Amino acid sequence: MNWKTHAQRLAADVVRPESRWYEPLATTPRHLFVPRWWENRDQAWKLRDGPADPEAWMRAAYADQTLVTRVGPVHADHAQTGDTVTEGKPTSSSTLPGLVVTMYRHAVIADDSRVLVTTGTGYGTSLLCQRLGDERVTSVDVDAHLVKVAGERLDSMGLHPRTAVCDITGPLPGEHDRIVSTVSVRPVPTSWLAALRPGGRLVTTIAGTGLILTADKTEDGGAMGRIAPDAAGFMRTRHGDDYDHPTQEAWEKAQADGEQVSTSRYPLLYVPDSWEVMSMLELLLPGIDYRTALDGDKRTVWMLHPDGSWARATADGFLDSPTVHQGGPRRLWDALERIRHRLNREGGLPVYGARVAITPDGETTLSRGSWSLTL
Repeated sequence: MNWKTHAQRLAADVVRPESRWYEPLATTPRHLFVPRWWENRDQAWKLRDGPADPEAWMRAAYADQTLVTRVGPVHADHAQTGDTVTEGKPTSSSTLPGLVVTMYRHAVIADDSRVLVTTGTGYGTSLLCQRLGDERVTSVDVDAHLVKVAGERLDSMGLHPRTAVCDITGPLPGEHDRIVSTVSVRPVPTSWLAALRPGGRLVTTIAGTGLILTADKTEDGGAMGRIAPDAAGFMRTRHGDDYDHPTQEAWEKAQADGEQVSTSRYPLLYVPDSWEVMSMLELLLPGIDYRTALDGDKRTVWMLHPDGSWARATADGFLDSPTVHQGGPRRLWDALERIRHRLNREGGLPVYGARVAITPDGETTLSRGSWSLTL
């Protein structure tokens, strides 16, 4: 397999030739880190085995796309040919290369920076090792299997960064000039502030949003920064083999008539399709789970919250006003409508470009103009 030709094409798609990230992208064998992955087909996750179809493997591995390697507790490495997973959400992946580079660019990594990153498949760690040298890179993950396998694949390339199995929301090994997390958190863990050197920078995303947060450590041990103008989404941190499923009770209740029934003034919106609206709503009501279904021209959207609140909206056509059922202690659709009112009134929402202030004890506040919110 002539993987280098594919890698060079990927590099040209992601960056310009003079970029310092061009050479790492063009010389890193991404297929080595993703020999198997899960592909979503017909509402089920089907195993794809790279060596069994080398051409498809090269196309997938060297496209600027995310490849899901773990669904629920089931890792593609441990699955059997022909396996299908019908339930569960992605819990690990190889992030699309362009987004990995975007996160590294937000970190403003210098040639002498010491950087801590999250492991995943190890592909992002490899890019960083190629750029800085492996002695400047630390790679961590909560999943011992991922750390072991990524370490072996990096070793096969002659790269030997420091690796560790740890929960990134807890104590981190060593001190670093940069921390770049490709899993999302809320709030920023205080352990990151402790592990950053004076003036160091952290880059992450806020869980459940499309918000990239960058912040530089200040003299008092806190950090100051802002929300980047571009959007990105990563899986939430997990602390075991799988995520909890706190909205199952709300899902069961959401099949019945609501305590409140109304007609929305806006066309039906599946919130994850709008980064700005989703981010604003998640900041106000963290933990909402979204589901959708299509039956001919009839579309239904559900919003579910761990506190038992739920909303179900159904519309017969794209422009028809949906009928909304709501139940539980809070009215989720009403909260969504208020955000859409603001978006229509002001032409935008204050989340992107907001300033970020993190106190030494980890309290994180976003602000823009007269708007502010503490996570």
